[in-house]
Amino acid sequence: MKRRQFLNNTIASTAFISAGGLSLASCSTAGKKHITILHTNDVHSHIDPFPADHSRNPNQGGVARRAALIESIRNENPNTLLLDAGDIFQGTPYFNFYGGEIEFKLMSMLKYDAATLGNHDFDNGIDGLFAQLPNAKFEILNANYDFTNTVMDTQVKPYKVFKKDGLKIGVFGLGIELDGLVTQKLYKETQYLDPIGKAQDITQKLKEDEKCDLVICLSHLGYQYKSNKVSDIVLARNTENIDLIIGGHTHTFMDKPVVEKNKKGENVLINQVGCYGIYLGRIDFYFDATSDKTNTSVRLDV
Repeated sequence: MKRRQFLNNTIASTAFISAGGLSLASCSTAGKKHITILHTNDVHSHIDPFPADHSRNPNQGGVARRAALIESIRNENPNTLLLDAGDIFQGTPYFNFYGGEIEFKLMSMLKYDAATLGNHDFDNGIDGLFAQLPNAKFEILNANYDFTNTVMDTQVKPYKVFKKDGLKIGVFGLGIELDGLVTQKLYKETQYLDPIGKAQDITQKLKEDEKCDLVICLSHLGYQYKSNKVSDIVLARNTENIDLIIGGHTHTFMDKPVVEKNKKGENVLINQVGCYGIYLGRIDFYFDATSDKTNTSVRLDV
């Protein structure tokens, strides 16, 4: 299929958990294929909900609540992907004691489809990250870290193509430059490659060779900076073929996705849901017989 054009009808709202889940049936969806994208970022080992007396996030978050919400949405739409934009590790004693084992096992139980790597995922060293890989029953994706001469060589894929309801969804990952954020002895000989160039190469392959109907980037580059540092905004403006950027690193709480124009003047959605598992992002894509797609978005309180 040729690249479809986004229609300017992105709808956003904030919803809370209910016993029956959340329905977006108010949208006109007759005769359309429906793909749901659920996403998290920067969960930082927050397994439990915040305590009731927490000053900012009382009783919010927690893996058990997220699991219930995800299950209700999957029951609503089986054509759902669950993705994470990195910094899975570091932030609570769970990581200090178990080194990432609990995080990966729980994400596997929630049936995440894919995640990318954040800088804090190297906090127990590249050997520590490697040791936890057997606990991750989902794809770990990164296209701009060269792991040659490290234990992670061949362990991380640049992208993965998922098939849902006859549609092909290409997902790839990008990571932030580790130098200055992580001590080199932790990431060892891992080389950071230009994310813009790698994104161009990967997305061309996903669109032209893999014939993907939807291309999603899991980015741990950060939403935006005052400097010229590569961010999700810079990535969107300087590439082609990306439909959705799911961001991380900057802990940016977004009520709805931002729409940017790519090099061809086509729309790119950028979304991020803060940190600590407080919110679950949801974006629904509807594909019709004329090769157009529309989308709706919701930020869900966990």
